Amino acid sequence: MNDRFVVVGAGTMGLGIAYVAAGAGFAVDLVEVDPGRAEAATERLDGLWARAVERGRTTADQASSARDRLTLRAGLDQVGAGPQVIVEAVPERPDLKRSVLRAAEELAPALLGTNTSSIPIGELAGGLARPDRFLGLHFFNPVWTMALLEIVVGPATAPETTDAAVALAGRLGKDPVVVRDLPGFATSRLGVTLGLEAIRMVADGVASPADIDKAMVLGYRHPVGPLELTDLVGLDVRLDIARTLQAAYGDRFAPPPLLLEMVAQGRLGKKSGQGFYRWEGGVKQ
Repeated sequence: MNDRFVVVGAGTMGLGIAYVAAGAGFAVDLVEVDPGRAEAATERLDGLWARAVERGRTTADQASSARDRLTLRAGLDQVGAGPQVIVEAVPERPDLKRSVLRAAEELAPALLGTNTSSIPIGELAGGLARPDRFLGLHFFNPVWTMALLEIVVGPATAPETTDAAVALAGRLGKDPVVVRDLPGFATSRLGVTLGLEAIRMVADGVASPADIDKAMVLGYRHPVGPLELTDLVGLDVRLDIARTLQAAYGDRFAPPPLLLEMVAQGRLGKKSGQGFYRWEGGVKQ
């Protein structure tokens, strides 16, 4: 079996996918062109393995073996041809994703996936020579905790590609759902609706972010509130997704002015240290 797994993009989602794939026994190439982000990803990954050992989720030997299976690469030109899986996990900008996917396809992976949370798969497949091998593999943050993998079947995706993605989900320890290729798919369309309304409630002075989140956690048994989740995902990512859905479905997905203001100020959530909450060392204050 070809046990090579390539992840393009070492942001929050990319490093999480790489971490889980290495833990599942794959030899992982994590591609990141930005040296600063690559260095930060290395530190973050080392911290994840250290905490997993401290909490008894894995042994020191298993963590060391998984770490040894993961290699940082500065570009796709450093990756050998013919991997089993390539997953693109760069920012939610269609032109950027299409460019990365075309370059990734030249390595002839058996399965090519995108971690987009809202952009139509058919749109991203434009320019691919083998769109039948391409689909959406939408992971959830944090990848090492969240069990769900949303598999998005594009208009040209072959049935055997979908079957391979479902099998991959099992190996990664994920529980898959298979959905049609419509903007926002299932999860983002519902999740962003809730998140945008929560932001409007903050702007309207309905309650504090903490109390809005508490109401959803205690009243509806959500594991985390919509505003804390927005901080975890990144306000800039939420904004990109909202704009994609607004273009598809109209102004019910228009980003609230407060979201625009916070992104312009650099208040992006956990990754910037300030969003609806203050974060220090990755911990909500």
